[in-house]
Amino acid sequence: MLKFILRRCLEAIPTLFILITISFFMMRLAPGSPFTGERALPPEVLANIEAKYHLNDPIMTQYFSYLKQLAHGDFGPSFKYKDYTVNDLVAASFPVSAKLGAAAFLLAVIIGVSAGVIAALKQNTRWDYTVMGFAMTGV
Repeated sequence: MLKFILRRCLEAIPTLFILITISFFMMRLAPGSPFTGERALPPEVLANIEAKYHLNDPIMTQYFSYLKQLAHGDFGPSFKYKDYTVNDLVAASFPVSAKLGAAAFLLAVIIGVSAGVIAALKQNTRWDYTVMGFAMTGV
């Protein structure tokens, strides 16, 4: 079992790398920028902001800088909340998200085990098929 888990964890590394790469290039190659949305900025202000955040560097330089920052756990500054970094915002919302995730997991386990017991006790009845139908559709 440990060998299986270790293999799965090692297989996750290239998958995460591919997802990170695809998301980076999709965001960078999309038209516009994070600073052109809400209000029009003068071109010189926009150029200064792009220089500050290295958005005018070659795309491969940006990509390798992005990978380096991710490896160090640095998610950069927040463009919406200027006095905060993304790490600050994630850290502030993590406890609530963790509680919500734990509650959802607990509820799913309780419902799943209960439904499994019902399906096992009433094999080949409509209850069994109903529980199996919900389980197969992922509800």
